Amino acid sequence: MRFAISIPQDLNDRAFDPAAFRAHMRRVEELGFDGAWTQEQVLGSAARSSPVEILTYAAACTERIRLGCAVFVTSTHSPVHLAKSLSTLDQLSGGRLDVGVGIGNRGPGMAAFGVDPENGLVARFTEGLDVMQALWTEPSVTLDGRFWQLSDAAMEPKPYQRPHPPLWFGARAPAALRRAVRRGDGFFGAGSSTTAQFAEQVGIVREALDEEGRDPETFSIAKRVYIAVGDDAPTVRERSAASLERLYGRGGLEPVAVVGDAGACAEGLREVRDAGAELILLTPLYDDVEQTERLAAEVVPQL
Repeated sequence: MRFAISIPQDLNDRAFDPAAFRAHMRRVEELGFDGAWTQEQVLGSAARSSPVEILTYAAACTERIRLGCAVFVTSTHSPVHLAKSLSTLDQLSGGRLDVGVGIGNRGPGMAAFGVDPENGLVARFTEGLDVMQALWTEPSVTLDGRFWQLSDAAMEPKPYQRPHPPLWFGARAPAALRRAVRRGDGFFGAGSSTTAQFAEQVGIVREALDEEGRDPETFSIAKRVYIAVGDDAPTVRERSAASLERLYGRGGLEPVAVVGDAGACAEGLREVRDAGAELILLTPLYDDVEQTERLAAEVVPQL
């Protein structure tokens, strides 16, 4: 069982404290977490900072811990630009980067990125991955695709990791979960899914691994868990619900979170572990520094 922690991304106007961020990231590494991860939320009222820049800053503050994003909505990116940014970040971190990828929601918000969700969204996603992986691994790339065209295009530097950083797929639907097995190195369950939903998804992933004749040891399974540990249960629940509503812009997400005292949180995480998670990404819903300390001292040792 491995544990990662989310990197604080709230960046309120003119309130960033570089020294506090550096100290927190160094402390996360001291506490023995295996990884530190971000999210991507470009639009929304929550003050979520951009994952690539935060990961780059975190790489400069740490030496051992792996760094990732779960997930980049790659269908909204230029794969050429994203490949370049991530390859650079992998070099700067000394090969500590994990890359989560996802298609995104088929909603009207896609129009802000020039993407028509009803016009080959899955094809756009998979072709974008083809472009990124080719640029990461081939001396030059020629591709006449539906969405992107390259002619003898070279990109340097290549990623530090060979052939490229591990690709984790965010997915929910059965077809997407099977695509993750065909194309990826791991599946990352969403924080907005319940443990029961995650267990169903893991079942489909394991079926797909068997169907593809793939060794399960070559494919990792993880889940983001929104969590809050505290001794005053009503206050913990109230603050957690408010944080989730601010992040997602809607209420009713309380069932996805693990909240309560240390014992209750440990029990909730055991259920996630038993559902199939090999890596759990702990995502505190508030007070990142304090929550990180309490999770490391009071909750993780119980697992």
